[in-house]
Amino acid sequence: MQIVFAVFTVLAGLVAALAGGYGLHQARRIRRAGHGAMALVKPPQPGAERALLEYETRDGRVMEIPSPAPLRPGGSVRLWYDPADPRDVVLDGHERTWLDWGFVTVGLALTVVGAALALLAGASAG
Repeated sequence: MQIVFAVFTVLAGLVAALAGGYGLHQARRIRRAGHGAMALVKPPQPGAERALLEYETRDGRVMEIPSPAPLRPGGSVRLWYDPADPRDVVLDGHERTWLDWGFVTVGLALTVVGAALALLAGASAG
């Protein structure tokens, strides 16, 4: 039974580490290859919690998306968007890379703990 717990711990750790790594990769990719724009921070729609961001892409499209971070309406914020999908944005100063690094760190720790549990279960079984 201990080996099953160890395997699930390793798998959970790997999923968390991969999720954090993917978030870091996406933010870095958009900041490097994306296009910059200034977005107007508008009040949220009724029933929504997050403000809306309105910005214009280089090809002239006006985008309006929910903010990926909590912002106060009425101001503006610099963002970078993915040219292939302009709804995928990174806000200047609101990247939240600490959260992605947290996922990577916790995921790697869980992977190590699960591997140690698997080794202990194997040693006690044999």
